[in-house]
Amino acid sequence: MKVFLEDSVFFGVFISIFFYEIGVLLKRKLKLAVCNPLLVAIVGVILFLLATDISYESYEAGSKYISYFLTPATVCLAIPLYEQVGLLKKYPGAIAAGIVSGVLTSLLCVFVLSVLSGLGHGEYVTLLPKSITTAIGMGISEELGGSVTITVAVIIITGIIGNMFAETICRIFRIEEPMAVGIAIGASAHALGTAKAIEIGEVEGAMSGLTIAAAGLLTVILAPFFATFI
Repeated sequence: MKVFLEDSVFFGVFISIFFYEIGVLLKRKLKLAVCNPLLVAIVGVILFLLATDISYESYEAGSKYISYFLTPATVCLAIPLYEQVGLLKKYPGAIAAGIVSGVLTSLLCVFVLSVLSGLGHGEYVTLLPKSITTAIGMGISEELGGSVTITVAVIIITGIIGNMFAETICRIFRIEEPMAVGIAIGASAHALGTAKAIEIGEVEGAMSGLTIAAAGLLTVILAPFFATFI
C-alpha cells in the first residue's frame, strides 16, 4: 500500500483534497472556527504521513500540482473588484490610506515583537512578509536573508488565523463599514483572509482582493527599509 501511494503521481493531490473536504464537512456540521478546512487539511495530511511512514518528498511530488493554481486563483479575485470598481473610483484616497496603514501596522508589529522577543536579523526578516501572499513573501524573505520555509509556514498560519477570527475581531471592535472590513482583512491575512471576506459580503471581498495585490507591492518596497532596523 505504501509503495503504491508513493509511486502514484497524484497521491499528494488526492490526500490534500480528501482532508480538505473533511474540513469543509466538519465546518458545515460543527460551525466551529477551529474546523477551518485548511487547518484540518494540514493536520490531517501530517498525521496521515506520520501514520503511514510516507516521506514528505513523496507527498510533495504530487501535491506541487496544486500550487500551480495559486496564481490563477489569485488573479480571479479581480472579478469581484471589477464589479465594485465604482467604489474604487469614488473613494480612492480612503482606500489608499487604509491599505498603507494596514501594511505599516503589519511591519511595525513584527519589528516591535521581534525587539521584545530578542530575535536576530534572520528571524526578524523571516517574519516581515507574514501578512502578504506566499508567492511574494517567499521572494522577499529570500532576498533579505530569511528562512523561506519558515516564512511560508508563518504566512499560512497568519492566513488561517485571519480566516478564523477576522469576523469576530471586526465585531468586537465594531468595524462595520464594508470597505474597512475588506481592507483590514486583506492587509492582515492575504488570500485566506480574503476567502472569509468574500463570505462576509461582495464589497468586503472586492476590497480584500484589491488589498492583497497592493499590500504585496508596498511590502516589497518597504520591507528592505524595515529590514535595516535589526
